[in-house]
Amino acid sequence: MAYTVTPTPAGPVGSQYCVCKVELSVCGQNLLDRDVTSKSDPFCVLFMEVNGKWVELDRTETAVNNLNPAFAKKFIVDYHFEEVQKLKFALFDQDKSSMQLYEHDFLGEFSCTLGTIVSSKKITRTLLLGNGKPAGKGMITIAAQELSDNRVITLSMAGRKLDKKDLFGKSDPFLEFYKPGDDGKWMLVHRTEVIKYTLDPVWKPFTVPLVSLCDGDVEKLIKVMCYDYDSDGGHDFIGEFQTSVARMCEAQDAFPLELECINPKKQKKKKNYKNSGIIIVKSCKITRDFSFLDYILGGCQLMFTVGIDFTASNGNPRDPSSLHYINPMGTNEYLSAIWAVGQIIQDYDSDKMFPALGFGAQLPPDWKVSHEFAINFNPTNPFCSGVEGIVQAYSACLPHIRFYGPTNFSPIVNHVARFAAQATQQEAASQYFILLIITDGVISDMDETRHAVVQASKLPMSIIIVGVGNADFAAMEFLDGDSRVLRSHTGEEAVRDIVQFVPFRDFRNAPKETLAKAVLAELPQQVVQYFKHQNLPPINSEPA
Repeated sequence: MAYTVTPTPAGPVGSQYCVCKVELSVCGQNLLDRDVTSKSDPFCVLFMEVNGKWVELDRTETAVNNLNPAFAKKFIVDYHFEEVQKLKFALFDQDKSSMQLYEHDFLGEFSCTLGTIVSSKKITRTLLLGNGKPAGKGMITIAAQELSDNRVITLSMAGRKLDKKDLFGKSDPFLEFYKPGDDGKWMLVHRTEVIKYTLDPVWKPFTVPLVSLCDGDVEKLIKVMCYDYDSDGGHDFIGEFQTSVARMCEAQDAFPLELECINPKKQKKKKNYKNSGIIIVKSCKITRDFSFLDYILGGCQLMFTVGIDFTASNGNPRDPSSLHYINPMGTNEYLSAIWAVGQIIQDYDSDKMFPALGFGAQLPPDWKVSHEFAINFNPTNPFCSGVEGIVQAYSACLPHIRFYGPTNFSPIVNHVARFAAQATQQEAASQYFILLIITDGVISDMDETRHAVVQASKLPMSIIIVGVGNADFAAMEFLDGDSRVLRSHTGEEAVRDIVQFVPFRDFRNAPKETLAKAVLAELPQQVVQYFKHQNLPPINSEPA
């Protein structure tokens, strides 16, 4: 492919909602020596695939006379979990000052997805020439790091002997926190709740991002102002003080920090003025609010399992009207769903071996109905190599089974839940399980499935259901707890919403990437929610 500098489209490359920004550091090893009298002068160019074309995003500096460069310039890329983001790193030997890449000698390139890099945190790969052969002994190392300050601060505040501002009663105090803005003015960042009728308030603990409170600088001065609430909005000023997060962090449960609340006007007028009360920092703690990418960079693996509906309502797979009929293009709605979800998740599993299970079919030789069988007919090893392996096993099994029924989900949900339960014994954020169920109809074992999902909500597990065909999917919407909390038939509530349902018919005429975005949009949040609930930080995470 010819290298061209294409104008980057207006706005960010990728979807509207960005999870975060990732910094990519690049090093080269044993690069080709293209210069006769000296060593190569390499620089690296980053491309991203946009609508089938390679678009240049950025370039590093040139490392003069160096075959083993470590580039100081970092690449900053928007990271979207729910997209396949293809990147290409191309190295060139700078010969001229021209911006045109064809004016420089090509040293090799490497292509992969951003997901591959972040799931490994650091990768080293062989550089290839345009003909696909190795570029000598040249290698490239790419390391990923999330660009965000994920620290949060939790403050417990109280007051003592605040000034009385109401004529016939005590004050109704609240606090406002300010940081200095770029324009030199104080900028409001947080307001506590109002505590009614007291001069000795105790406010509820609150948590805010450290970046919001002090731009991440714990030494920066912040201002705290105390007011007496009035319903007409004309709040009466009680007093203020300035401090820093570093100072507030000196407070401990047994040794609170006391700060005088000063009213400057009263201080000027009254010689014997001491203060307008005391504001007490009962405790101040800085912790990390870990993101999905923190867990992935920490080594968490996404364990992917597919469950496929082989019930009779799908129709005979040899009949073109069947949902399992593989058309001349080599696809159907089942395969489209497998590809859409699998091609993204496989980047986050190091061995890329995925169990693929079927349900609702009669199996040879005795033709008993099974709701939990390996589609490769190897019950002791139901794993398929990558998404391609799942597709091959699916196509191969179709002629050898009889579609039957009923449509029972609970056996497959419980199957994956057993492995998720085993993973909890590690007491680490090392594995999270994703079950993709593709089905054409109404669930037969609704009570059992509800119970299975409620139990699974306590485990590191999410369920994605893709409905194919034109059936009534009301029951699937019921399992997807976006609008209400799911309960089992015994009344037990799900700990969290782990089911995402999407009808394939809504995406038949849309680009294939759109389905992946829809079904995977909630997954990062579900992963973080589970590990936070279990108080499990990412593996090898640094203290705040």
